Amino acid sequence: MADADSQRCVSALLNGITQRLYYGNTEITEEFLKNELYAEMTQDEFRALHDKMRSLLKSIASADMDQAQLEAFLTAQTRKQGGSGVTPEQAAALARFWKAHRTRVRESLLAQSRWEPGLRGLKWRVDLHTSASRGQVSNSPVALVELELGRTGENSEFVSLEFDEQKVNLVLKKMAELQESIDSVVHRS
Repeated sequence: MADADSQRCVSALLNGITQRLYYGNTEITEEFLKNELYAEMTQDEFRALHDKMRSLLKSIASADMDQAQLEAFLTAQTRKQGGSGVTPEQAAALARFWKAHRTRVRESLLAQSRWEPGLRGLKWRVDLHTSASRGQVSNSPVALVELELGRTGENSEFVSLEFDEQKVNLVLKKMAELQESIDSVVHRS
């Protein structure tokens, strides 16, 4: 029964850490977790446990460990000497917690790593200018581009651009150079 209670407390601690770290719930504090889960522990003992679980969770999440990787990682952690590792109960709680929360934590990490504002949409067309301002016939193609930019949960902003043939060619050339740079980095790895 004590093992089950210990695993429940560790699972609740991991949930609290995840709520604050990955889901932005600022109501969950270290003090709240100590008072609710480990009231009998000293502040130093709890801080050591909290920091260890937080560090393990961050390592697991940043590596996006699958079950095999997690099992190997936790086995290595249980074999550590001198209190720096985890108990088998803590390892079991971590494994169950990660299996249940992996997808949601990964989605949260991806959302946190996106640049804002982001490109929500792009519309373009090519028009043919048939006359200039002085009445001259030009028949020159013009590319019209509309970018929709916005942050999550906010209204979009629109940016309209107009390019003549020369500017379109310049943009295409720059994009090709950018692609070459990306390819050179990717192929080196």
